[in-house]
Order: sequence, then C-alpha cells, then structure tokens
Amino acid sequence: MNDNSQSLSCVMIPMSGRQLLLPNVSIAEVVDYASADAGANTPEWLVGYLDWRGLQLPVISYDAANGGALTVPGDNRGRIVVLNTIGDHHNEVPFMALVTQGIPSQARLAEDQVRKLEGEPGPADLMQVEVEGEHAWIPNLEFLESLVVKSRH
Repeated sequence: MNDNSQSLSCVMIPMSGRQLLLPNVSIAEVVDYASADAGANTPEWLVGYLDWRGLQLPVISYDAANGGALTVPGDNRGRIVVLNTIGDHHNEVPFMALVTQGIPSQARLAEDQVRKLEGEPGPADLMQVEVEGEHAWIPNLEFLESLVVKSRH
C-alpha cells in the first residue's frame, strides 16, 4: 500500500469554552498546574510564574490574553503547557507557558482533516478551524510571545 498523505502530530488543548490546536513540536512539556502568584501590578493575562528547569516562565491565561476573563482551573483538571517560542525573541524568551482547563489530547491529522472556518479571531487567535467535526482555534504564538517580551521590560 502506497500512502503519500502527510500527517502531523497535533495536540488539542482545552481552554475555557474553546480548544486550541497546536503541532506537537511546539510543546516542550505538559506539567501539573502549579504556579507562584503573579503579584500586584502585573498584566491581566499573567496567571503567575512556573519554576521550570531553572527558568521562571510567565504562565499565560489564553482567555485573558484574548480579551476574555482570566480563568484558573479547578479540581486538579488543569495543566500547564510549556511552549517553545518561535519568534524574533526566541533567544531572550525560549519558552512560555499556557494554563489549560483540562488535559491536552494527542491527535494525528492529515491536511484534509482540518478545514478553516469563518470566525472573528481575537488578538491571540490566528484562525478558527474544524477538526473532524470539532471546532478549535490555532493560536497566534507570536502575539503571545510578544506579551511575554513586553512584560519583561
């Protein structure tokens, strides 16, 4: 059998009221939810900080970064997804972290399984897609990375 279709390992990440779709390679690690308090006078999207491999990573609430409310997971359901950064500031900020509302799940997708949908994206969204009947958002990682860079200055 000769199968030339390309598939990509992806991860579906539950957020508040939506899920994100990211390629597996963008994720460095998924850890249990635990973060130090953000403190006073911090950006609305900042949940706190994660001590990860000797680094203090800002933990981003995707919902708050996208113009919604900051939501913190309850009942031990949440995780923190550590992401590899991809933008111009990768040397300065090699990783960032997102808080989830549940456990991310693996998916192996071919290009024809993902269909772009019309939707009004928020600042943290690239586009809305449909994946085998489920709606998901592809996040704008460069926007999230820019938030982290600005917060450091």
